[in-house]
Amino acid sequence: MLKVENVTKKYGNLVAVDNLSFEVNDGEIFGLLGLNGAGKTTTFRMILGLLDDYTGNITIDGKHIDYTISDKIGFLTEERSLLTKMTVLEQIKYYGVLKSIPENKIEEKLDYWLDRFGISEYKNKKIKELSKGNQQKVQFISAIINEPKLLILDEPFSGLDPLNVELFKKIIIELKKKGTSIIFSSHRMEHVELFCEKLVVLVKGKSVLQGKLSTIKRNYKKKNLVVIGDIDPDKIKECDGIEKIDKVGKEYIISISDESYINSIFKAIAKYDNIYKFSVEDPSLNEIFINTVGEKYE
Repeated sequence: MLKVENVTKKYGNLVAVDNLSFEVNDGEIFGLLGLNGAGKTTTFRMILGLLDDYTGNITIDGKHIDYTISDKIGFLTEERSLLTKMTVLEQIKYYGVLKSIPENKIEEKLDYWLDRFGISEYKNKKIKELSKGNQQKVQFISAIINEPKLLILDEPFSGLDPLNVELFKKIIIELKKKGTSIIFSSHRMEHVELFCEKLVVLVKGKSVLQGKLSTIKRNYKKKNLVVIGDIDPDKIKECDGIEKIDKVGKEYIISISDESYINSIFKAIAKYDNIYKFSVEDPSLNEIFINTVGEKYE
């Protein structure tokens, strides 16, 4: 288990991370979200042991991060960190040795993952000769070659086509099932929503939203009403609590400011003939993120 307890990191007068606390259990995927500059990268660096001049505690299984612990961490960075003049084999051997993997085991592990990702023929190719998507596969292999206990994934699907996104998803779920703790960071909220059981949203280094995703969505006051039927949207829009009405195919998506307005809106819609659907849905994580972060920046 990873524990981040009351961690604060300053750069001079700038507070990059402000009293941050969260836990990631074994076999759990945790979302760390925020706009650029929110403090995510600083948090990653502290977890990796690259920064140690902070207050608070960061531990894995009760132990503070040192080289023996960091060998058990994998990190897929958002930016390319591959040495492009090296071959794939040379690159992974380099990372494997840094992670204290016996040299005679590194190539064996590499062959397995190259086969899983369908790029075995690139083993002796230089990184610069690979496409962006295949470079991302090699970078992912470099992050998991040590069979990490904790895996940090920062925009893992960058440069991937839909088929390879599905492959990455499958492998991430496999790692979770084997007990790997995963921190998942992405600006694509639909990916976060797919994977993450718990999350924290950072604004200027401070947590502004945190907890189980299911609970966050259930407790969020704003809801969406989905209606199929012959209604007059301009007339319905006059009801209290309605923020906007969008037409998506046959459905009207009615965004309301508070679930307390549901009954009155339902009564207004029930007056129309031919109503085939009326359902109350939680907002997407994307909506919650935009509303929460936007409000905090106003």
